[in-house]
Amino acid sequence: MKAIKDTGNTLVAALDPHDAVGIIDSHFPNSTFFVEFERFDRYVEMLKRQGEDRRIHYVSIASPNYLHDAHVRFALRVGANAICEKPLVLNPWNIDALAELEKESGKKVNTILQLRHHPSIIALKEKADSNPSPFSPSPLALSPKYDIDLTYITSRGRWYLVSWKGSIDKSGGVATNIGIHFFDMLQWVFGGVQENIVHLLEPTKAAGYLELERARVRWFLSLDSNDLPQEAKLANKTTYRSITVDGKEIEFSDGFADLHTVSYEQILKGNGFGLADVRPCIDIAHNIREATPIGLKGEYHPTLRAKG
Repeated sequence: MKAIKDTGNTLVAALDPHDAVGIIDSHFPNSTFFVEFERFDRYVEMLKRQGEDRRIHYVSIASPNYLHDAHVRFALRVGANAICEKPLVLNPWNIDALAELEKESGKKVNTILQLRHHPSIIALKEKADSNPSPFSPSPLALSPKYDIDLTYITSRGRWYLVSWKGSIDKSGGVATNIGIHFFDMLQWVFGGVQENIVHLLEPTKAAGYLELERARVRWFLSLDSNDLPQEAKLANKTTYRSITVDGKEIEFSDGFADLHTVSYEQILKGNGFGLADVRPCIDIAHNIREATPIGLKGEYHPTLRAKG
């Protein structure tokens, strides 16, 4: 809602099966509100028939992950462009179907990949593009690559596993629900996946290794506060993000506040990230979800070594 308001637009109608949505008053108190999809659908269809000035131009989708595909289809059906939160879909083949519907409707499916707008990540990509190899090739290193450790721990309470987020069929699991932005960012900066190995895959944490065109990535994702490093615990922090490139920390803890607004600004200019952009990270997350963990073998994240 903040991004819609910041870009000078209006939330015409909102749908949420839960009616504890007083937050709307802070942004669009005059928005028509529905708790039943059928009535919302009827209202949007009615506006569509009242002309260009009245119809819905964009449908912003922030529903549970497993409903994104259906709600994007709704947007295209009513002649609107879609703006969908992560993950756009849970399965790669869903993208193929949406591409056909997008072509038929003449509208665009946009997805929020906000880390691509983060200044630190943009700087990292510029560095990687200008220096594809971290050091000069030598007979002993014919294909040098960056060495990366990604750690993301965001504490969640007991409610998490009881909610739809705790159902892998609905959320895609922890790698999809909290990891997909990072997987998108990594492949955007360092190129496509050459190898995808999973070491740990549990309801509240996952870890693995990604071999990218220009990087070797050890990653660890967790919802468990027990995994927070000691310095974060002492500072009473519930979230810890860390990306090291060749042992050097990439500072990107700040700068998240306005990334949704930047995303919306770019979408409205016609520069949104579409189906082709999002496919690689959907592939990565899907393959992780379907993988059989191999345990503590090979290039696993140092956090696993400490716990093992």
